[in-house]
Amino acid sequence: MFRRKLTALDYHNPAGFNCKDETEFRNFIVWLEDQKIGHYKIEDRGNLRNIHSSDWPKFFEKYLRDVNCPFKIQDRQEAIDWLLGLAVRLEYGDNAEKYKDLVPDNSKTADNATKNAEPLINLDVNNPDFKAGVMALANLLQIQRHDDYLVMLKAIRILVQERLTQDAVAKANQTKEGLPVALDKHILGFDTGDAVLNEAAQILRLLHIEELRELQTKINEAIVAVQAIIADPKTDHRLGKVGR
Repeated sequence: MFRRKLTALDYHNPAGFNCKDETEFRNFIVWLEDQKIGHYKIEDRGNLRNIHSSDWPKFFEKYLRDVNCPFKIQDRQEAIDWLLGLAVRLEYGDNAEKYKDLVPDNSKTADNATKNAEPLINLDVNNPDFKAGVMALANLLQIQRHDDYLVMLKAIRILVQERLTQDAVAKANQTKEGLPVALDKHILGFDTGDAVLNEAAQILRLLHIEELRELQTKINEAIVAVQAIIADPKTDHRLGKVGR
């Protein structure tokens, strides 16, 4: 839990630090005071450096009070985290000119991830050319019109991704091989009085069931597409608000 702060402070073993090891913990406190915090004068650090003393916990408790740490010696992890935070602040304060112009790599990554996740974020939805282009695509793809052109564009994107990609087109062009059906195992439910008509009625019923299944699949796809649109709240980046 201390790895990032330890790394920032150039601790020699940030990944393997074990605060439950008493000797390692005491040595760490001495290092932190000597190298990073420096609250005591050098000549006043003797008690804290005497890590083998039975009175060391008392000296450490006094040290926590002297640096105004809000945690007690019993709250070891919380106290360590607080001391590390203090050390980081002091380290930055001593090197403010060095660090002030640096931009964290993770913030750049986050910005790029945001742009990649929402490619429509920088579009001018009030541009007449944009509106005309969206309307032309909607008409071409037979997509229902909407007052919000950005919503229409998202619907177009969903349709293209699901229906017009190379994989989707290839899948649609695949010929479906029918399975043999034993008509005598399917009960018609009525009798026309003619064996040929009965067989034809059974075939029509099976075809109708297949059409109903395809219709249900399309309905499910439509529901998913609508949910993908309405579940995505509009964001006004100028106001810093999310919601409709």
